[in-house]
Amino acid sequence: MNFQGSRRRGEDGIAVVIDFLLSNAQLVLGLGGAAVLGIATLAVKRLIERAGRAADEDEKVKRKMAESWEELSLVSASPTMIKKGIEGVVMKHVAKAARQQKADLSQQPQTSSPEEPPKPESKSKRLQPCVLSLQERLQQYYHTRAALAPDEVRRAQSLAVDICTEIQAFLHSRLPDMPLGEMSLGGSLLDDLQVVSADHACLLVPLQLEASLWRLIPGEETLLTHPLHWMVRRVNLEYFPRGLSYWDRYLVGGYLSAEAVVNMFSKAVMETINWLSISSTLDCLVRPVQGGPDLRLEIRSGNEDGAESSDPPLFISMLPLLREDDVVLTAQPELTSPWVNAWHLSLYPWENRRLTRLDAADDGCRRHALKILKAVCRLNPSLRPLGAAPLANLVLRLSDSESDWSEISLDVRFQQCIAELIGYLEQGALHSYFKPAVNLLSGLSEDQVDQMGFMLYCAVSEPEILLI
Repeated sequence: MNFQGSRRRGEDGIAVVIDFLLSNAQLVLGLGGAAVLGIATLAVKRLIERAGRAADEDEKVKRKMAESWEELSLVSASPTMIKKGIEGVVMKHVAKAARQQKADLSQQPQTSSPEEPPKPESKSKRLQPCVLSLQERLQQYYHTRAALAPDEVRRAQSLAVDICTEIQAFLHSRLPDMPLGEMSLGGSLLDDLQVVSADHACLLVPLQLEASLWRLIPGEETLLTHPLHWMVRRVNLEYFPRGLSYWDRYLVGGYLSAEAVVNMFSKAVMETINWLSISSTLDCLVRPVQGGPDLRLEIRSGNEDGAESSDPPLFISMLPLLREDDVVLTAQPELTSPWVNAWHLSLYPWENRRLTRLDAADDGCRRHALKILKAVCRLNPSLRPLGAAPLANLVLRLSDSESDWSEISLDVRFQQCIAELIGYLEQGALHSYFKPAVNLLSGLSEDQVDQMGFMLYCAVSEPEILLI
């Protein structure tokens, strides 16, 4: 007898009865009752279908349902549970694939034909990827991504020097009584610490103050109590009244205002110089960057027809500063806001001088490692908020505990820097080497710290992911 056919006809009859009940349920039970009845009948219908399946098909369905529920549960879980759940599902599938691959490999010798000649060993060797050590990867990354081409550096420096000459000549002719020192280039482009591309330079504009009329006050001694926010007080007013110094016109409350000095240069240089004339003279496009608190110029190389080139621009920051012995104060309102009288204590000269002396003493690779770290952070979106100052202080602090900075230990020092940086991020503080009261990580948000920590945790076991 055809039991399969009679069972199928029985199922069809039940389906007809179910469809009839559903079609008339809305009239008797209403919309809500019809919905409940529909769900219940659907469950009965699936039970009937499951009963007609073979045992092996039922096992597959159960397994697929379990996997579906396991993945579906990840949707409504917390972020921590999502991560753990995803790891569990991924590991299970990876283990399953590994078992299948192992089984295939174990069966391969049995299924292969004895008459088939073995493949040449040279071909298998040729297909093997070339695996570089971390030391080799770091050296390769330094030469291909971090270090700048000498021609690129010379071209950027030459252009910056030309701009510097034009500005200095204009100021001497327009404001001959302004006591200024010799303008010069400064920063990472001049000190061979710039990475990835030669795209920014600093034009240092030293202000000359009378030693008997002005006094530099450390930040710890002011009402601001910030180690990096210094003030410049006008002194001896009873003997030398206001007006004897050129810079008296920029006093605010008895102190030389950095913001007032920046505003003066903005009007005297950025808004007054004929940049179109300078552009034609230098065969490039020069224009001031508007809308920011700093004094910045954008220089683009021009084509023969006068149109802008597709090459990345060079930005030159004009930086008024004060010098007294080894102290350098810069007028940077973006760093000292909202205090209009505060001058920023630049620690960059001290940090660069310290790194240079340490490397010269033991022929070390500290600056080499710093440039790699700077390139990694600049090219990685998660690490980009980490500036040059924290990285330089990271290397300086590690130099106090580690004495071997030879080239052959670059990979070890690089991994140590990653581990140390994770520790500083966990603490939420990386104190300045020369000013321990200054936390160089205070400007980072919690979300930025989390993203950096995640990326660096991944790099602990696989540091090569930072060198992609």
